Amino acid sequence: MYFSEEIIAEVQQRNDIVDVISQYVHLQKKGSNYMACCPFHSEKTPSFSVSRSRQLYKCFGCGEGGSVITFLQKYENYSFPEAIKVLAERAGVTLPQEELSEAAKKKESRRARLLEVNKAAAGYYFYLLRSEKGKVAASYLDKRGLSEETKHRFGLGYASAYGNDLIMYLKQKNFTDEEITASGLAGFSEQKGLNSKFWNRVMFPIQDTNHRVIGFGGRVMGEGEPKYLNSPETEIFDKSRNLYGLNFARTSKKDNIILCEGYMDVISLHQAGFDQAVASLGTAFTSGQANLLRRYTKDVCLAYDSDGAGVKAALRAIEILRQTGLGAKVINMEPYKDPDEFIKNLGTEAFQERIDNAENSFLFQVRMLQRNYKLEDPESKTRFFREVASLLCGFEDELERENYIQAVASQYAIASSQLKELVVKQALGQGGVRVAERPQKTTADHAKKDHVKHMQQLLLTYFADNPQLYTKVKRFISASDFTDETYGFVAQRFFEDLEKGEANPVKLINLFEDPAEQSEVSALFTTYLSDLEEGKEAKNKAFRDILLAVKKNSFAFYSEKSGTDIAALTKVIEGKKALEELEKTHIFVD
Repeated sequence: MYFSEEIIAEVQQRNDIVDVISQYVHLQKKGSNYMACCPFHSEKTPSFSVSRSRQLYKCFGCGEGGSVITFLQKYENYSFPEAIKVLAERAGVTLPQEELSEAAKKKESRRARLLEVNKAAAGYYFYLLRSEKGKVAASYLDKRGLSEETKHRFGLGYASAYGNDLIMYLKQKNFTDEEITASGLAGFSEQKGLNSKFWNRVMFPIQDTNHRVIGFGGRVMGEGEPKYLNSPETEIFDKSRNLYGLNFARTSKKDNIILCEGYMDVISLHQAGFDQAVASLGTAFTSGQANLLRRYTKDVCLAYDSDGAGVKAALRAIEILRQTGLGAKVINMEPYKDPDEFIKNLGTEAFQERIDNAENSFLFQVRMLQRNYKLEDPESKTRFFREVASLLCGFEDELERENYIQAVASQYAIASSQLKELVVKQALGQGGVRVAERPQKTTADHAKKDHVKHMQQLLLTYFADNPQLYTKVKRFISASDFTDETYGFVAQRFFEDLEKGEANPVKLINLFEDPAEQSEVSALFTTYLSDLEEGKEAKNKAFRDILLAVKKNSFAFYSEKSGTDIAALTKVIEGKKALEELEKTHIFVD
């Protein structure tokens, strides 16, 4: 839904950022700002700063930053419209009603109704587990070592041996046969009518990231097949785009997510304090699930079963995670099969050690590959290294590939030069570009780019802190000097506001709906100005140096383009004059 700038501004003005964030984390006043340990990553020393004057937050540890809206988007995983709606309700702001088409209204009403069916079913299963009928299931969960608190947290329940009692219960709640069938809780046949899908099973409600029940998993009590049965795909349940336990794991402060195979593994890990654990839903891990994880983490630790099937599943998951751009490591569960068994036998500290020492996913792939070859046999050893070389061709970044070549060579007793030669031959043989000759950005290139962006961030932060500075130097600087596309766009809007005397960085952050972009833009106005605390001379010199650095980069940037771009040539001429004048000018911050 679209909201006007006026509505967004009103919502923010009525929701003080310190008041809102203090509902989630303990803030302590420090100088003009408020500090806390960051809710988005684990840390012992507070680096999360909230500014009441700017209505912005910034973590100087992980880099997260933004407005009160950004905070809710990140912390609660709300979309931009969802965050606006929550804050509007909190402050008593009336939002314009969204006009939906009849088809859209019908679809929303349908989804809401199916969610109500599942909610009612979850409540009924929850009740049965704690009744006389649920004794067998309750005993099973007790033997698995689950506390009452854990069972309650995950909403565990029981589908009785007379499963159709659920259908009777739902009908009493005025749900129709069609709604019960569409929710995936029952099937229908002309001979038997409605027939429950879940009988005599411990029930695991599957919730979306907003804690709404969208499906169920059931573990049979006693003999019976299949051992685990899941809800079918429905209008509200897509197995490939949901993960069990993510509704809790998304707010974990841990810096990774643990990916498991089963419900009990997730529940046991959460009970042991590893609240970042999730599991796929009875199917192989999918790219849709990987993309879902990418919203919450950069690093995934695989805690799959240590048997053959678990290894195969881990190898598939590693490829999917890599293609999605997520880092992956593999937790060694041996001598036990899964996380649940491991923790029961060796405890939480031992499991944390396994997380800390988790194996690099590529080296895990190589180690599993090595099991298929006899390295004492020269022919088999040659085939092994050729296959490893083929895997190494998958790394496009030269530095990353070189690091893995060195690691594999060291671990498997082969000269790195030989392995590198094999990689080049494999790449040429596959019809690809010779990997050794691919143009790569060097570390120095990346460092230079980071420095340039940092200088541009510092300059805008100076202007945000001291708007009158812009008036003093505007003849030297323009939005086009911010050579990053996003930075240039923000600078243009910010300078227009400064001309009007309306410097409001929060307003600019709201131009972006993606939380990652909002965080990047907030960094333009929250960069740490350590030089501001070092006296007048230091302030003046620091500001002048930053201004010069931005102008010099701009001059170099347009000089490179001036051979084919007339507009760039004009900027080079203008930039040269500005630089010459700037280098002779004294600028006073105060």
